[in-house]
Amino acid sequence: MNKIRLWIFAVALLNLIACKQTDSHLDGVIMEDKHSIATGKLLFNQYCSTCHNFNFDGIGPRLGGITDTMPVTWIKDFIHNPQGSIDSGDARATRLFARYKLVMPPFVGLGDSSINQIIAYLHTRKALLLSSRYSDRAEVTNPIPDTIEMSDLVCDLKLIAQFPTTGKEGVAPLARITKLDYEPHSGQTYVLDMNGKLYKLINDQPVVYMDLTKLIPNLLLQPGLSSGYNNFAFHPEFYKNGLLYTAHSEPAATKKADFAVDDTLEAAMQFVITEWKVSNPMQSSFEGQGRELFRIDMVSKAHGVQEIAFNPIAKPGTEDYGLLYISIGDAGAGENRYPFLLHSTRRAWGSLFRIDPNSQNQTARPSKNGHYGIPLSNPFASDPGAIGELYAYGFRNPHRITWTQKGQLLLSNIGHGDIEALDWVRPGQDYGWPYMEGEFVIDPFGDLTKVYAPIATDTLAPHIPAPIAQFDHDEAKAIAGGYEYKGSISALKGKFLFGDIPVGNLYFINTSDIKEGATARVYEYTVTLNGEPFRFKELNKKDRVELHFGQDAQGEIYMMTKADGKLYKIVKATRRVI
Repeated sequence: MNKIRLWIFAVALLNLIACKQTDSHLDGVIMEDKHSIATGKLLFNQYCSTCHNFNFDGIGPRLGGITDTMPVTWIKDFIHNPQGSIDSGDARATRLFARYKLVMPPFVGLGDSSINQIIAYLHTRKALLLSSRYSDRAEVTNPIPDTIEMSDLVCDLKLIAQFPTTGKEGVAPLARITKLDYEPHSGQTYVLDMNGKLYKLINDQPVVYMDLTKLIPNLLLQPGLSSGYNNFAFHPEFYKNGLLYTAHSEPAATKKADFAVDDTLEAAMQFVITEWKVSNPMQSSFEGQGRELFRIDMVSKAHGVQEIAFNPIAKPGTEDYGLLYISIGDAGAGENRYPFLLHSTRRAWGSLFRIDPNSQNQTARPSKNGHYGIPLSNPFASDPGAIGELYAYGFRNPHRITWTQKGQLLLSNIGHGDIEALDWVRPGQDYGWPYMEGEFVIDPFGDLTKVYAPIATDTLAPHIPAPIAQFDHDEAKAIAGGYEYKGSISALKGKFLFGDIPVGNLYFINTSDIKEGATARVYEYTVTLNGEPFRFKELNKKDRVELHFGQDAQGEIYMMTKADGKLYKIVKATRRVI
C-alpha cells in the first residue's frame, strides 16, 4: 500500500476544518476500545503517515479533528471510492482534488475492519489551534509572482525500457524506479527499484544485479513512498576494491541506532547505510558481504535518507576523492512539530553528511561507532559538541545531489507549502529549515503553509543563501533533482535539466547563470516521444507522474516515471519556431 493510497485518506480528510458539523461522528459508529485505537495507530503509521500528520498539511491534508468535522460514513464512502465522490460533484472532494491535484485508487488492501480501526485512532487526535509569531506581518500569498517562461527548447525522448513489475500485479505502483547511475570504471548503467532490486541495463534491457530483499531480512518496503531500497553508489575504485554502498529502511528498533531520536519520542523506522564488499567486481550479478556503517532513527516515514553519492569529478589525491555524501531528510520532524530535532550542528536530520568509508585514513578520525571515518576537512570535525559528519544542514527533504563540471555541488531541496529550491551547497552552511523556506521566513510552531518576507530585525534570514533556482507551488509541487548536461547534443550544452516529481513539468537553467548570491531564471521546455508532442501527466494517465532523472557515463540524460516503471532517454534536442 503506497502513499497515494493513503492519500485518499487525506482527500477524504482535509476540508476537515472547513465545515463543522455537530456530533457528525454519530451517523457512524466509532470504536473507542484500546485495542482498536492501538491497532489503528499502527495501521496509520504504516500506511498514512508518509502523506499525513495531524498538525500541518503535507502531501495530503492535516487530519487532526477530522472525525469532529466530517461524517464517518462520508469518510468511509470516500475511502472506498474517491474518484466516485469527485465525479459526483461532492463539494469537499472537489475542493480537495483542486488543491492537492491527486486522487488515490479505491482501497484494495485494507478491509472495513482496518479502516474502522484507523478512524478510531483518528478520533483520538484533535485539531490543533495554530498561532503565529509573525501575526504582525502580512503573509506572502504568491512568493514568486513571475510565471516560468516556456522556452523554445524541444527534447525528443525515446522509450528505452519497461521495468518488471515488483509491486502487486495490477495494483499501482507497478514498480518504483528512482535512480539511474553508472559504475565509473566500466561506464555500466544501473537502475534502482526501491522495491528491492538493482538492475544492470544491458542492451537497454533490465537485468537484476542485486536483490536486497534476499540480503536484508528486515528490509522495510511499506508504505512505499520514502521506504525501501532507497539509494546506491559505487566507490570510484569499485573495479579494484569491489565496494558498493546502499541506503535502505528497516522497522523501528530493529537495532540500536547510531543517531537516535530523543527518549521522549517514538521512531517510526530506521535507515541503514551499508558497505558491500563484492567478491568479483567483474561478475554479472552480485555476490558479497555487507558491513553496516551506521543507522539512523526516523520520527516518521517521510523524508528519510535520500541520496548517497561520491563526487564524480574528484581526482585521486584530491580532498574529496573517495568521500561519501549522504543526504538525510528531516523525517517529517518539521510537520510533526519537532523543530528541536532540526537546524542544529548537534542533530543529524535535515542535513548533508560527508564521511570517509575507510576509518583508517590519516585524513580522517574514527566515527563514534568506529565503522567509518570523519574527514578532518569537514566543517565541524573539530567541534566536540557538533556532529562531525555534517557537511551542511537546514534542509527539509534534500532529494538529490549532483556536481557541475566546475565542481559546484547542487542539491534539490523539496519544500513544504511554497518553495522548491535548487541550492548551491557550501561546507558548514545553514539553509534555514524549519525557520525558512527558500528566501522566506516561516514559523515552525505555526502554519507551515504560510511564508513571510524577512525584515531587518530577523536574525537568521541574512545568513541563509538564496537558492540558485527556485519555483513556487503555483507552478508545481516537488522539485525533481537533475543534472548539468554533459553529453553530445549541442542544443543542451550549458544547461542544467530538472523538473517536478508529481506534476511532471520539465525545467532548465543556464549553467552560466549559477553565480554567487544570484538566483538563475528558470525556463520550461517541452518533449516529444517518437516525434509527437506529449506531457508526462497525459502519457501515463496518472494523477502523480513520479518523475525522476538520471545520467549515464556519457553525460546523457534519462527520465523515469517511477510508478509505471518506464525509462526514457533524451536522444535529440531542437529549437521550435514560436
